Amino acid sequence: MANKKQKPQIIFEDEALVVLNKPPFLRALPDRYRADLPNILDMMREKYGEIFMVHRLDMETSGAIILAKTKEAHKHLNEQFEARTVDKKYLTLVEGSNFPEEGEIDAAIGSHPTMKRQRVTKKGKKSVTQYKLVEAFQGFALVEAKILTGRMHQIRVHFESIGYPLAVDAVYGRRETLSISDIKKAKIRFAKGEESANPLIERSTLHSWKIGFKHPVTGARLNFEAELPKDFRATVNQMRKWRGIECVNFGMMECVNWRSLILCNSFSEVWSPMFVNVTFFVLF
Repeated sequence: MANKKQKPQIIFEDEALVVLNKPPFLRALPDRYRADLPNILDMMREKYGEIFMVHRLDMETSGAIILAKTKEAHKHLNEQFEARTVDKKYLTLVEGSNFPEEGEIDAAIGSHPTMKRQRVTKKGKKSVTQYKLVEAFQGFALVEAKILTGRMHQIRVHFESIGYPLAVDAVYGRRETLSISDIKKAKIRFAKGEESANPLIERSTLHSWKIGFKHPVTGARLNFEAELPKDFRATVNQMRKWRGIECVNFGMMECVNWRSLILCNSFSEVWSPMFVNVTFFVLF
């Protein structure tokens, strides 16, 4: 279970802005009904005084988030978001086999008329998500998603609409948690006392991975990357352990680099690549 008392890590800061790596379960803004609940904005106000949230992430979503230290920087960054010049890439684990290597979902999103959720509807606002398969597992896939618009729950709604919901998503998916038995899809015999029922991840499998924008003062292009949190890394580790890994669109060395990048060097096992029909499979 993820530590719900984690604090955000600073990826970058200067006199104009702060880029944080938000842990899961931490709110970006104060709760409407429970002002005492921890949130990033209040934490940063305690540290810096006046500060402004530029954009937000869902409570369960981890990853890169930007705050501005001045009103001028806030205005400039907001204008970039409105102009859609901010480069936003996410990593997500989705459920389903034979995920396409890449593609684009251009489907309007709007509020559901009777439920507290969003949906794809012709009456909604234009919403575009580009995606690329990073790694394919049996029954799951690790996907890079680039959002060209910023609708509520956009990635979650879009992937659900094409039949590949997030591996864990209490609203749009098929489960609220994911455990080793879900990955293996077979009865596992554990040693006495081992906690087989403990979930690997108990929140939406979505991470704000990379973000790029112009510095509000200097105009220089900035690009940042947020390391995956422990629960997400552990889930990918287990998917590789039980199902193997299929590296798509990459040569052997590139595949190794992607593995190190995504898992932040969390693997130390010895592995051997096997070449099968121009596709690399890494078996543990």
